[in-house]
Amino acid sequence: MSERLLTVRDLNVRYGKVEAIYSASFQVDRGSIVSIIGPNGAGKSTLLNAVMGVLPFRGSVEFCGRNINKHSTEQRVAEGLCLVPETRELFSQMSVADNLELGAFTRYRRGDKGIRASLSEVYALFPRLKERQQQLAGSLSGGERQMLALGRALMSKPALLMLDEPSLGLAPLIIREILLNIAELRNTGVSILLIEQNARAALQISDYGYVLENGEVALEGASADLASNPRVIESYLGFGGAPGGAADGAAGAATPAGREEPGSGAGAQGSPVP
Repeated sequence: MSERLLTVRDLNVRYGKVEAIYSASFQVDRGSIVSIIGPNGAGKSTLLNAVMGVLPFRGSVEFCGRNINKHSTEQRVAEGLCLVPETRELFSQMSVADNLELGAFTRYRRGDKGIRASLSEVYALFPRLKERQQQLAGSLSGGERQMLALGRALMSKPALLMLDEPSLGLAPLIIREILLNIAELRNTGVSILLIEQNARAALQISDYGYVLENGEVALEGASADLASNPRVIESYLGFGGAPGGAADGAAGAATPAGREEPGSGAGAQGSPVP
């Protein structure tokens, strides 16, 4: 049985009087890739920011078996939780190498001796960053900036990496490269919670998925089941989104929220990305 890494129960987030997230519950198992898809404005980014401690919330967030509701964002990073935001938030006037080393700040404070080795691992995963290590982050291309944002997050040695729209604004070929990199991170032992505008690709590289609509979890299931669900195909994938089209998708293949435990899905067998 898989070890539960993150458990979120009945999460509620408000912006003033407006409720952005309503009673959302989801889980991430160690070693898995979990995707959250849904329309713009559904609250996906809000969800990740609440889990990271950036936004106040009601509900319960457990990480590695401990309740972290009262932990600061810095504490959560030190404990192995890391968020790559949609805006990437790089230090544009600093070099690639300096941005990466800043990602290991909490490890420096603990006296961690493995930081050089982690830097070598990041350069091996993203060779382009090694080529540009002395270049200013602000002068990188969009794809390179996303690689740098991922690399900086990996320098913190996260147990769970949360990614908010990593393909946003990138060219199709670069999107493919970034998503394949994300799929490969499973081999390093990092678990991933992925929000991605390309729902088809997100379901292909993930094991389990959730559909967030109007601030609530509307559907959940193994990613392969969600990808063949007629409702998901019509709303998020297009009628050609699943092999054989909507007619071959089993109605109800994705379970209503709360009825099925996360398990192994499409991402466990491979990582084809369109």
